[in-house]
Amino acid sequence: MTTQQTLPRIAAIRPALSGVWIALFSSAVFGLSGSFAKPLLESGWTSGAAVGARMAGAAVVLIIPTVFVLRGRWGSVAANWRPILLFGVFGVGICQFAYFQAVERLSVGVALLLEYLAPVLIVLALWVRSKRRPARLTIAGTLLSVVGLVLVLNLTGAQRVDLVGVLWGLGAAVGLAVYFFVTAKANASLPPLVLATGGLLVGAVLMFLLGATRLLPMRASFGDVRFAGFDAPWWAVLGALVVVSTVLAYVTGIMAARALGTKMASFVSLTEVLFAVLWAWLLLGELPAGIQLVGGVLIVGGVLLVRADELRGTLAGPRDRRRA
Repeated sequence: MTTQQTLPRIAAIRPALSGVWIALFSSAVFGLSGSFAKPLLESGWTSGAAVGARMAGAAVVLIIPTVFVLRGRWGSVAANWRPILLFGVFGVGICQFAYFQAVERLSVGVALLLEYLAPVLIVLALWVRSKRRPARLTIAGTLLSVVGLVLVLNLTGAQRVDLVGVLWGLGAAVGLAVYFFVTAKANASLPPLVLATGGLLVGAVLMFLLGATRLLPMRASFGDVRFAGFDAPWWAVLGALVVVSTVLAYVTGIMAARALGTKMASFVSLTEVLFAVLWAWLLLGELPAGIQLVGGVLIVGGVLLVRADELRGTLAGPRDRRRA
């Protein structure tokens, strides 16, 4: 391969590397959501009320900048109603509601680990759709990540794993897989901010409709909650959940998915598991066991293998990959 061929390909990697940093930031702030939500749930909030308030509050925060970005181009919203609807129903509503339901029955780390089986589902879906077996590094990274997930679940430990909670966690995984498929599609007519706002509005409406029909319990408590060892106002914890773990998390998550693609973005997002366990330890006192830390290392190793596969494909180019 000549230098003239190599330099453009290396230059093409740089946006993806910036996408990795954005994805890591998104994972860090997404990882705080369980720690912010759990004190609300323990003080009397139902999952439906917490998710509905989270989505509605974030949509309100984003509506003014979204109107500014659109500058009257409302036709682009109408033209993209399908991805907005899919994003809102599955990537926002079902994913977050199922996750919070899991958090009520499991620890934050375990619930998030089940949700983040989504990258495995994505690899399988891409395999079925393309009818082409994934590359060896992707398969190895997937298996390594699954082993890491099993270790962090610590199924042989003293903690009892609630079956219903596990099923809710798997439901969140399906919603998250749809989230990555929708957000990774490049669409110049649908900026990330607009997709995030539309999806959050759809998710909030879905939650409140289920509440209005009494299919979903909607209860909230407005006293102080116990957070990080202190009594905090409910509105302060909810505000942090809305601004930090929803507004920042969703907008940067969409940006990262578009920069990295469905598969790579989903694997980098596995680091949210590590951030969530870290935040739960620091803020809620949920100390991870040693075997869970080993599992975390394996998850990171799996992410690195998949990333290496992506970089190898970028550097090889279509012609070299046909030779391989």
